[in-house]
Amino acid sequence: MIIDCLSIFPDIVSASLGQSIVGKACDKGLLEIRQLDIRDFTTDKHHSVDDIPYGGGAGMVFKPEPVIRALKSVWRKESRVIHPSPAAPRFDQEAARLLAQEEHLIFIASRYEGLDQRVIDAWVDLEYSLGDFVITGGELATSVFIDAIVRMIPGAVGKHESVAQDSYYNGLLDYPHYTRPEELDGMRVPDVLLSGHHENIRQWRKRQSIQRTQRLRPDLLQQSELDQESLRWLGEDS
Repeated sequence: MIIDCLSIFPDIVSASLGQSIVGKACDKGLLEIRQLDIRDFTTDKHHSVDDIPYGGGAGMVFKPEPVIRALKSVWRKESRVIHPSPAAPRFDQEAARLLAQEEHLIFIASRYEGLDQRVIDAWVDLEYSLGDFVITGGELATSVFIDAIVRMIPGAVGKHESVAQDSYYNGLLDYPHYTRPEELDGMRVPDVLLSGHHENIRQWRKRQSIQRTQRLRPDLLQQSELDQESLRWLGEDS
């Protein structure tokens, strides 16, 4: 996979993605991430990337021409162009899974009052938000989206089991995790996890996952297909 990031602060994206799983995926040859500075595609001596909005109002708007030039320099027919926007639907695990199957992703990280709508209409395939709040620019959102996508690329994470057990992977939240010591300030690791009985551990984890989802994110249960074993645990004390 190739991912191109268009922004005016490419160092923000590079710094957050050069480590951990994303960096290792690049080292393995599974992924190539390229940074394009939109200012390099301006034509005026000041390298201007924004201008005042038509109709008046506060803030500035990303000029369309430099963004389009940057897009044209990397776009090909299999490209998927993504624009992080607080006005868009929330990014989720299913979006990450689907985008991980693409060959080429292009992210446009805009700032200020956003991107000229004509660029969105003509070039952008998908828009996503991090949630119902506004952040300074699209670079951080781009970094978060890429991190989630790369985890879904086969071979990027050492054990696929780690990905399969992530929260949201199967529509439910993950179960609680514990490590040594067995006791900490009077709090013990649940006995079932120390038993070595794999089937009991599996059932405990599944039950914890379902009840944790019911407690913290009940909305997710409406979208999940639960088996009879899972339905039995709803409403029980964890």
